Amino acid sequence: MRPSDAFYWIGVGFVVLGGLIAAVTSPLDLYKGSWLAAYVVLVCGVCLAALGRAQEHLVQRPVPVRLWWAQFAAWNLGNALVVTGTMVKSPWVVDAGGVLLLAVVGSAVWRVRGGVRRGWGWAYALVLAVLAVTVPIGLVLAHLRN
Repeated sequence: MRPSDAFYWIGVGFVVLGGLIAAVTSPLDLYKGSWLAAYVVLVCGVCLAALGRAQEHLVQRPVPVRLWWAQFAAWNLGNALVVTGTMVKSPWVVDAGGVLLLAVVGSAVWRVRGGVRRGWGWAYALVLAVLAVTVPIGLVLAHLRN
């Protein structure tokens, strides 16, 4: 399996998981369930799948295999820390996860520096920019809520 396939299929799995979380949030009265469902779908799932496909098809230079797996591990661990920290109201755990997420975004930006292919490449660069801005905002919100 190519690394980009792992990113994509695990990302799709997170989208499905987020949908399942959304389905049981109201009946089970889950604390922060709607936030969790949205986060799992959008950040854990969609962003992971997009990172994998975009880095394979849109950046000019191939991504080294070690970087693929480092990004994969850091993204998933970072998200696990953000979710755990949010659920147990520990902003410092959220911060640790956010740092890992920013490291992945930074490495993805570093890969883009050689240029992107037309069309979707610029959309990918925009997604990275949005992530680079919204992750720190989420970290600040985690501290303000607690």
